[in-house]
Amino acid sequence: MGKERKTIGVLTSGGDAPGMNAAVRAVVRMGINRGFSVVGIRRGYSGLLANDMDDMDLRSVSDILQRGGTVLYSSRCPEFSEQRNIKKAVENCRKAGIDALVTIGGDGTFRGALDLCREGLPCIGLPGTIDNDISSSEYTIGFDTAVNTVVQMVDRVRDTSQSHDRCSVIEVMGRHAGHIALYAGIACGALAVLVPEIEFTIERDVVAKMVSSLRQGKQNFIVMVAEGVGHAPAIAEQIESLTGIDTNAVVLGYVQRGGSPTARELVIASQMGHHAVELIEQGIGKRVVVFRGGKVVDLDIEEALAMHKGIDMDLYRVANDISI
Repeated sequence: MGKERKTIGVLTSGGDAPGMNAAVRAVVRMGINRGFSVVGIRRGYSGLLANDMDDMDLRSVSDILQRGGTVLYSSRCPEFSEQRNIKKAVENCRKAGIDALVTIGGDGTFRGALDLCREGLPCIGLPGTIDNDISSSEYTIGFDTAVNTVVQMVDRVRDTSQSHDRCSVIEVMGRHAGHIALYAGIACGALAVLVPEIEFTIERDVVAKMVSSLRQGKQNFIVMVAEGVGHAPAIAEQIESLTGIDTNAVVLGYVQRGGSPTARELVIASQMGHHAVELIEQGIGKRVVVFRGGKVVDLDIEEALAMHKGIDMDLYRVANDISI
């Protein structure tokens, strides 16, 4: 890939995340600034297969920073696992004059980008998912906003818990990753944080701590649960049966995906989009842009996908040590 490439495509794929619009805006504006044309592809890889795309200009991304979701829309595309569809996507890009592609999403999006690279289409991946579960990046677009949304919702639930001396079990997103639960649990002062990465028992990790706190005069409790460890209503029922304390369950659901992005989100997403275009300008493809060591850097896609990301055990110890 060299300097002769003139058109960049950009898409968002998988679950939407606040801050995706900032990344799209950065790609469009940086691309145009550096002499590229930019094509927006709607609804991720599904849109790429359906030729659902259009030219973008500076005004296409005006006033989108504060909006949640993605102006390019998103979808999941199981069909993209088939080689014939990958070839079709590359052919559609060639027909549209797209020389390189920026894909914003999670590990599945990165795998799709790797498949396209192997068929000769240079791609740059940006990490966009509220779960913060992309192994290669310490931070993903959408995570900070999701955590702040959870904290705001729990503050409202806490008012009722205090009024009625209740325990509230808060279920947050994270089927395979407990990062939202851990960060929000600390920020909300949760009694316990239950995540899929760490084994636990209700008796030891919730009830015993609750009994100890009751002896010290505490009368209401917040238990933060990642969805991957089980359903909040069943956990709440178990806690109530073991303690006799009125316990309710609150499943926050898709409210965590929405809302205006935080300032941190907007800055990092903008940096990532800017960096993606710099790579394309230099003739570099098959990379993912990530946040590591407080900086925006890039890695080979295959190297990034081979990495493993666990829960931050130091942070988990903080959560346990101060929840007394």
